Amino acid sequence: MLYIWRLARFFYVARIPFLPWILKVLNRILFSTSVPPSVRVGRNVSFGYQGLGIVVHRHAVLGDNIVIAPNVVIGGRGMPGAPVIQNDVLIGAGACVLGPVTIGRGARIGANAVVLTDVPENATAVGNPARILRRDGDCRA
Repeated sequence: MLYIWRLARFFYVARIPFLPWILKVLNRILFSTSVPPSVRVGRNVSFGYQGLGIVVHRHAVLGDNIVIAPNVVIGGRGMPGAPVIQNDVLIGAGACVLGPVTIGRGARIGANAVVLTDVPENATAVGNPARILRRDGDCRA
């Protein structure tokens, strides 16, 4: 999945028409995933189960060393802006990160969480809507 996306991204950056779109459609058919070539993806990003069911906003930014489980939506909310996921983040299965939010470095998003606000660095966010459960260094759970 990522190999096809990287090829589509190459053609997108080179401003070659139609090929990025065709490769995006191929990814959608083969892997049931929608990651447009306009998305900026860092190094060592891992999509669980080859990206099964993952949808990413066309203006989203994904940092380095991110693990994204299946059926995750990183999308908009009908307003300008898209999610920015910083480095070393874990996003659990079925989670939704919606709107112009920033997920801080080292944060963890629980399974099926719906994130509508920023998540600070090294924090864990769970629930619908997501709330900060704990930050590294806190004694409470």
